Amino acid sequence: MAPPCPPGRFPPPRAAFEQLLAGLSDREDASHAEVEEFITTRGREVHRLMLQEWLDQRAQREERLPQVAGSDQVVRRAAEAGHKRLLSTQFGTVEVERIAYRVRGAANLYPADADLDLPVALHSHVLKKLAAVEAVRGSFEAAVAAIERTTGTHMGKRQVEQLVQRAAADVDDFYAYARSSGSGSGSGSGSEELLLVLSADSKGIVMRPEALREETRRAAAKKAASGGGPFATRLAGGEKNGRKRMATVGAVYDFAPMPRDPGDVIRGGDNTDRTDRPERSRARAKWLTASVERDAEQVIGTVFDEAERRDPDREREWVMLVDGACHQLDLIHDQCDVRGTEVRILIDFVHVIEYLWGAAWCFFARTDPAAEAWVGQTALRVLGGEAAQVTDALEAQADAEELDDQRRSGVDKAVGYLRAKLPYLGYDIALAEGWPIATGVIEGACRHLIKDRMDITGARWGLAGAEAVLKLRAVISNGDFEEYWEYHTQREHLRVHAIRYRDGLTLAA
Repeated sequence: MAPPCPPGRFPPPRAAFEQLLAGLSDREDASHAEVEEFITTRGREVHRLMLQEWLDQRAQREERLPQVAGSDQVVRRAAEAGHKRLLSTQFGTVEVERIAYRVRGAANLYPADADLDLPVALHSHVLKKLAAVEAVRGSFEAAVAAIERTTGTHMGKRQVEQLVQRAAADVDDFYAYARSSGSGSGSGSGSEELLLVLSADSKGIVMRPEALREETRRAAAKKAASGGGPFATRLAGGEKNGRKRMATVGAVYDFAPMPRDPGDVIRGGDNTDRTDRPERSRARAKWLTASVERDAEQVIGTVFDEAERRDPDREREWVMLVDGACHQLDLIHDQCDVRGTEVRILIDFVHVIEYLWGAAWCFFARTDPAAEAWVGQTALRVLGGEAAQVTDALEAQADAEELDDQRRSGVDKAVGYLRAKLPYLGYDIALAEGWPIATGVIEGACRHLIKDRMDITGARWGLAGAEAVLKLRAVISNGDFEEYWEYHTQREHLRVHAIRYRDGLTLAA
């Protein structure tokens, strides 16, 4: 048990605390809410005075050093006490006094700043952490309000944005370190019986013009120069407004194989549901990454990096679920070639179902319930490994019914899609082996990381701000935030303080 604080120490906070207690005595008839609010408001000032007094007493005890050498190799022998700077904390703003070590023609050095691990800017690491947590949860305006409500400290929206960007500065290095050291989220190499599932997808974020990719910016400028689209108040079919930049999201997770048959996945077209379907297997140790700044190739490479961290000896089955974008498939094959890795690629079965529905409307009226039965039966054949036969059958049926080009467009799209993706439609093998066949995890990640935060009404993002929010949301979703924050503060200390001194040391005799 720590000894009690001597009566003579910290007189200002002691006096403020006594005033707080006196205020409580004057509120005997108040409601609990009034008293709680009083303690919260006045208590912040007590806490601020405690910190201020601690800093003041520490300044009085700071020992003068004979000399301090900077990383510029210049030795500073002149010491000057009384140099002050402000520090904004969760209790309010305090003043930090310390000794400056000086020499003509070189910047001052403050060893006490390094000992206290002070930030380079005004706001403390605790406030920066709070800003990061609040700003990735809701809008920057909401974060400003939440910080003021929680701490009584007012911060501008721009200040919060800058703190968030600084807070996210080490996310990539953190995960690179985690991969090299075997730490971080996930379950290490995992059991050989567990599948290692990889997935990737993209989603657009509305950006400010200067943050768009060059090709998007040129297309938008060309469209504007030509007078825009055919409509003044809406986009035409297939027309894009040139305001979005694509963000790529990647996921890696463990999955317990769950063998099943096609009837466990989809109704057989008889409009009845089976009651004996096996319980679904769930994603385990899910890890997410996202970026709007890096391109899809880099993000998919990071996904493979995480997979290799979990299974460095390739002892597990790797399955990759995608939506079927050709560029994405090319990038996956490139990664496999470079790494000498084999991965089983599967197209999301829900995408196949949508194409089958598009074909169904070529054969059935929009209100005909027989369309549902036809789609169910056709989907069962695809799940059973008959994708090629289904493709031929669709063409034959369209020819037999002598559909014109307009009426058979849905069939042609389905046939083109199925034939192009045949190598990735091995659902019969996937079901027998117990692999997942839908991209629900990555689609949910896109909704969580991007849509829930980045699509807030009216939001227009700069590149640095969007990238920072995406990275921090991923870190929090992975359950790595506290571990990351410890790593980040260590790196901040190196950047802000250690780099200023010779040999990276704060003090030099």
